[in-house]
Amino acid sequence: MNERQEQIVELVRQRGFASIDALARHFGVTPQTIRRDINQLCEVGALRRYHGGAGLASSVENLAYSDRRILWLPEKQVIARLVVEQIPDGASLFINIGTTTEEVARALMGHQGLRVVTNNLNVATMLSEKQDFEVIVAGGVVRRRDRGLVGEPTIDLIRQFKLDYGIIGISGIDSDGSLLDFDYREVRVAQAIIENSRKVFLCADHTKFGRPAMVRLGHLRQLDAVFTDRDPPQDTVDLLRQLGVDLWVADPPPPDQRSNADGTAPRLQGQAV
Repeated sequence: MNERQEQIVELVRQRGFASIDALARHFGVTPQTIRRDINQLCEVGALRRYHGGAGLASSVENLAYSDRRILWLPEKQVIARLVVEQIPDGASLFINIGTTTEEVARALMGHQGLRVVTNNLNVATMLSEKQDFEVIVAGGVVRRRDRGLVGEPTIDLIRQFKLDYGIIGISGIDSDGSLLDFDYREVRVAQAIIENSRKVFLCADHTKFGRPAMVRLGHLRQLDAVFTDRDPPQDTVDLLRQLGVDLWVADPPPPDQRSNADGTAPRLQGQAV
């Protein structure tokens, strides 16, 4: 999102709905320009298109997996590369469902001797190619849309372990620190991962802050660190400091690589904030 698009999202959050004509007057641009902005914001799930304008994104339905897999891909890659720098060789970890956590798994291929428990068949397939990795797949019901495993058998297996790290993704982070998602079955699995991890790392690109979803997974206080690609809203930064949760922000990809879907992993620099 460019600066105008970010301001559009903030205005819609404040008002609940904004018309194209009102936004065009506010920013001094043509209605056609605002329509293009709204189309792009709807494509990434930041807003929802309505007749004559835009409102808040749906809190009950996520974007299709095929769309989420390519949206903000370079940003997810820099997050992933920053996460794996904090994970030593020989560690044990959970990896849950999500396109960002899949990028973390891909970035872990350079590690040695990992033990991974996952409910994500995409992650399991990827990591099983490493001969020195041990990959354990949780049983359960396979979601066709993203090859995630959910259900009681999934939770039962996760509860048999106590691992070094839990790597989780999320659909939305509310301003009060609530962690939000769309599928209550997926949420229950993520909660089990949090409960059985010595450290919990949340991987979330910048579009997840303030994004609505209807199922409450937990709260920021349950995390050890948050990894993202841009500074979160100031109230979230203040809350993380108050809770003692580390915030890691990766430098964004170069402008010519942002949001490309070519699989290129941009240069990474990052630091704890």
